[in-house]
Amino acid sequence: MDFLANLPGWSEIIALMMVGVGVGWLCERLLARWAGRARERPFAGWADTLLGAVHRMPIVWFGAAGTYLGVTVAGYVGPVLNLVGTAVSVTVIVTLIIVAMRLATAGITGYARRTSGLQTSTTLVQNVVRLLLLILGIALILQNLGINITTLVTALGISGLAVALALQDTLGNLFAGMQIIMSRQIRTGDYVALSTGEEGAVTDIQARNTTIRTFPERNRVLVPNSILASTVVTNYSLPHRRLLITLPIGVSYDSDLEQVERVTLEVAREVVSEVEGGLTDEEPFVRYEEFSDFSINFLLRVPVSQFTDQFLIRHELVKRIHRRYGAEGIEIPFPIRTVHMRERVALVHESRGIRGG
Repeated sequence: MDFLANLPGWSEIIALMMVGVGVGWLCERLLARWAGRARERPFAGWADTLLGAVHRMPIVWFGAAGTYLGVTVAGYVGPVLNLVGTAVSVTVIVTLIIVAMRLATAGITGYARRTSGLQTSTTLVQNVVRLLLLILGIALILQNLGINITTLVTALGISGLAVALALQDTLGNLFAGMQIIMSRQIRTGDYVALSTGEEGAVTDIQARNTTIRTFPERNRVLVPNSILASTVVTNYSLPHRRLLITLPIGVSYDSDLEQVERVTLEVAREVVSEVEGGLTDEEPFVRYEEFSDFSINFLLRVPVSQFTDQFLIRHELVKRIHRRYGAEGIEIPFPIRTVHMRERVALVHESRGIRGG
């Protein structure tokens, strides 16, 4: 307090700073009330996003403005006023960058939820946007402090080229990850199979690699983004998660094909209605395919909710079809091949002078 007593106009400075803090608190309360009323309107989400982005910032802004006004009212001029003005400007720039980061994070997350219907991994995009905003903020602060950033930018450009050459793989994975996210062909939660043999559910897309959780082992496989972007990928979750699984079956030539089709479809309907993952809004169907050496082959197509549901469905189908075929007298033949060689054997015997018994 003795130090403040020796400063001219300190009471005006503190008083105006406190007034600014009070005005900022009041503005935030009014903004919160407006957001509460806006929740009943179509732009409710944006109101909450804006409120979260500027949380506590009006207090800082008006407090800084009150401080600068107090210094002016107290009669400070020259270096002191310039120093306070610079500090206020830097404070405003820093807080605006924070607000911009919050808005960007909320906007990216909200866009991902609206466009995909699930929580898409946005970590990489958010980090890149935050980094760009941080670089912009640092440039503005340096410029406000009177530092010539042209020379600095030139030096950073030269050194950045050297760093880029040294980090080719890392930057390649970074840009490949950005491409994967922006193309929206692979999303978090999608079940994918790579031509290199890996398959599983995508859990995260980061700056360097994409994480895949295998099924049913639930191991984590890290695939570099550059490899993921250049390999052949089958996405079993696009354009939708539901799919038709195929079960090949063969029956004897003596079978009544109408009975086989009827019994098979009855079992299939029973399985999809009782086993988790089956779909009852789409009918299973049978398509006869070929006359093979020992059986008539056909395909049973059954709808399931998603890729990982097919394994239990197949398990139950095989068990129940086998049991039902046995009860109905439908034969599932073994691979048997009958070769008729009587004439050939007789000719061989005749040529060798061998008489049949």
